[in-house]
Amino acid sequence: MELRHLRYFVTLAEELHFARAAERLNIAPPTLTVQIQEIERTLSAQLLVRTKRSVALTSAGEVFLAEAHRVLKQFDHAEQAGRRAGRGELGRIEIGYVGSAAYTGTLQTQMGQFARNYPGVCLNAREFAMDGLPSLVAGGEVDIGFIRLPITLPPSVGHHVLIRDHFCLAVSASEDLGDTQKPIAPDALSTASFVMPEQKFGTLQVASRGQFTPRIVSTSGSLLAVLTQVSIGKGVSVIPSAMRTVVTLPGIIFRDISGEPIVSEVAAIFRIDEVAPAVRNFITQIQISVV
Repeated sequence: MELRHLRYFVTLAEELHFARAAERLNIAPPTLTVQIQEIERTLSAQLLVRTKRSVALTSAGEVFLAEAHRVLKQFDHAEQAGRRAGRGELGRIEIGYVGSAAYTGTLQTQMGQFARNYPGVCLNAREFAMDGLPSLVAGGEVDIGFIRLPITLPPSVGHHVLIRDHFCLAVSASEDLGDTQKPIAPDALSTASFVMPEQKFGTLQVASRGQFTPRIVSTSGSLLAVLTQVSIGKGVSVIPSAMRTVVTLPGIIFRDISGEPIVSEVAAIFRIDEVAPAVRNFITQIQISVV
């Protein structure tokens, strides 16, 4: 039995007249009669009582009609869901991010905009270590990643810059590094102890400019953990300047670094050959975002 048989039967049950039902279905009345007989043979049940003047449903026909309505409604729902999923209006997107992307508000802005445009898509966001996120995107475990550049990306992963930022120095308020209103010269940090965040680039650039090898006393992981270590006097840390406006901890101050700004960019990463419609829609949104 096929869906067309259910539609034939439902239409006939609504009209209770073979000629009118056949006209609605755009088929000949004898063809409709044959189709209904096929249904009854398949079910081994009489669904209709026919006379020269009337057509009526049997008790079996009434039960079958209710189920036919349910099946056709579910099929229509599945058909519409399939079409919406094909347009990227339904589905699930796995999002990975590093803490500094969340602190800048980039993650929230992009997810909020997409959720408003595609409310039928489930967005699941989790924090990951920076070094592992590109491979998770390449492998399909994560669909969209929010990271800080520079970072090495697999050949199959592309990126789009969303925010341009620069690095600054986080120091303990008890640290004696001269006038707090003036930028700190990189060479003035040659004897400092460094708490290393996930993004090592800023620290290595400061050390290169100051012509020293940084003495790393802690690799605390998350930016909040890094800043906590700085606030209790474990050392200094080179971090994204966006942290200055979103994190306030007792006993910590932020200082500019003299010279050309050391640039750090927040970017979204994604598979270049992405085929999932919902993920493609998110990538399109990202790619039209202006820095």
